[in-house]
Parts: sequence; C-alpha cells; structure tokens
Amino acid sequence: MLLDRFLLASKGFEHHLRAVPSAAWSAPTPCSEWDVRALVNHMTRGNLNYVGLLAGATREEFLAARDADALGDDPVTAFTESVRVCAEAFSAPDALDRVVDYPLGELTGRRALAVRTTDSTVHTWDLARALGADETLDPGLIAWIDEEHEAIFAGLALNSRVFAEPPPDEPGASRQDRVLRRFGRDPRSPASRPAR
Repeated sequence: MLLDRFLLASKGFEHHLRAVPSAAWSAPTPCSEWDVRALVNHMTRGNLNYVGLLAGATREEFLAARDADALGDDPVTAFTESVRVCAEAFSAPDALDRVVDYPLGELTGRRALAVRTTDSTVHTWDLARALGADETLDPGLIAWIDEEHEAIFAGLALNSRVFAEPPPDEPGASRQDRVLRRFGRDPRSPASRPAR
C-alpha cells in the first residue's frame, strides 16, 4: 500500500513533467532556490539517493549527491527511471524494516518511503504552480499525509532549512491547502517562496 502511494505520487509529478514546454525549464518555482529544471532534478536525484540509503549510504553521502545532475538531456526518462529503481529498491523483502541514515535522523525504510512519498506529493504542487497547470493533488494522498503527518515526521530534525514557516490558516481552507501550508506553501499567493 505504501509503495502504491509512492507510485501514485510519482505519477502525478510525471503528468506535469511531460507537459513542461521547452521555454519553461528556467521558470521559477515556489521553491526559491530552484527553477523548473532544478526542481525536477531534485525529485530525480532524490529517488536515486533513497536507493543509496537502502544500500547503506550515509547521510553525508546523501547530501553530497543531492544537487548533482541526474537529468542529462532527457529529464522525463531520467525521472521515470529513477521512480522505477526506487520502487524496485523499496520492494526488496527487508527494505521497509531496514534502518537508513537519513539526513534528518535515522528512519526505517517504511518511514523513509513515507517521507519520500510526501515530498513527491508536495513537489507535484510546486511543479503545477510553476507551470500554471491544475494544482489539484490526489485527494487520497492528501488525506493520508494529513492524517499521518505526525507519525511520518516524528523525531526528525525539521527546521527552516527544510520547510519555511507555515503561513497562517485561512477559515474554510480546503484540506489540500491546509496540508500545503504545513509544508510552508501558501496556495493563495503566487509569489510563495517556501524553503526546500
């Protein structure tokens, strides 16, 4: 079920990725440090880095590789292949119970995949916002993130370098908007610039 959520979140990101026009790769995103290409690279490299964690990579190795180019001249293929190898790695018999040296704190593979799935979902919104596309996220993923947030991120050293300060809640905000605000996004402001 968790792996299915990861694949669903990745499919949402891929949907927008396949629609990136050639002129939009340098467009700004809600992540202040990244244009569209850098955001797609973050997602692609992230998948590969999680594979590394499962194989025994350290948090230092994870961070050192974080910004290395993973896209080459075919970002769509690079991303879809990274999803495939990440899903394959987490499908190994003991992968979800393995303890990995995640940069924000040690995690089981199960929680690492939950963090990865959450990241993929939120960055799907970032890409949609950058492209001016439909920003609606899968309601099942949003409900799961909303309900499991504390369990997923419990004990991790979250700080302003990871998420910007959440903007204030608005009365009557949708569940998706409430979840996005938790990760420093402001769905009502096109100038929103959350941290990574």
